Amino acid sequence: MSTNTFLPNKSLTIITAPFSGGQGKSGVELGPEYLLKAGLEKDLQGLGWETKVVDAFNGKDYEALKNDESDVHGNCKRPNIVGEATKSVFEAVKAATEAKTLALTVGGDHSIAIGTVAGTLSTYPNAGVLWIDAHADINTPLTTDSGNLHGCPVSFVMGLDSHVCPPELKWVPKVLDPKKIAYIGLRDVDDGEKKILKEHGITAFSMYHVDRYGINKVVEMALAAIDPTGDSPIHLSYDVDAIDPFFVPATGTPVGGGLTFREGLFIAERVAETGKLIAVDIVECNPLLATQDSHVADTISTGAAIARAALGETLL
Repeated sequence: MSTNTFLPNKSLTIITAPFSGGQGKSGVELGPEYLLKAGLEKDLQGLGWETKVVDAFNGKDYEALKNDESDVHGNCKRPNIVGEATKSVFEAVKAATEAKTLALTVGGDHSIAIGTVAGTLSTYPNAGVLWIDAHADINTPLTTDSGNLHGCPVSFVMGLDSHVCPPELKWVPKVLDPKKIAYIGLRDVDDGEKKILKEHGITAFSMYHVDRYGINKVVEMALAAIDPTGDSPIHLSYDVDAIDPFFVPATGTPVGGGLTFREGLFIAERVAETGKLIAVDIVECNPLLATQDSHVADTISTGAAIARAALGETLL
């Protein structure tokens, strides 16, 4: 990684967020444990980072609260635990970024990005967000069909349809400007989300654009969109399902036709090269969804490889 414009030292806070309440499938809360057991912290130390690990939840087990059938608000499922858990993530990321460390949050489902993005923007209000995902995750309480809040984090930090926001999520600051986020890898976008993206002029690159322009051009265009003046810090929010399920089979909502393994790593490598990365999310590794042992290994190793690439690992 180039010398970082915003971090005086190579100090890293690894924030674990073992949370599955943003969707219905258990197992994704094991992502942090598996990534750390695979040697993630040691690998990052080998890249020259001084590390510490912080549990965003201080040991609280949200999995035990997940099946509370009363935890609903309108069409939104589990807003109480999502609101509480993501606020804890917010506080952990805010503390890490205020301390001038790079915040690496490992999840957990993508609902935790409510907290990570809000936490980053509380410290760096001009930060741009690169959202790497098969899905746009910008449904609102009015547009979500499933009611699963891992499909809604972007809308909450933008304040979309805030008049119907569940009370438990009213703490979320409306801090994300639509001009400061860009998507890469989209290929499963709901009709309501397509409308939101167009109405707000949000920069979004689907797999069509990756095929048409190539991954380097897409990353360059995304960076230019969120940081036109070249002085903004970058938050990289990375759902492993952006990569094709051939490479990442153990994830909750796999969609064929995704990024290759190399394209997926290139995005992280290219962002590292900017020297402006201040926060990373790695989410949606679900070991329990593997149908064979190699699927767990493939998915976890890919999540770890994304983190290493973002934090400076290079091929040469």
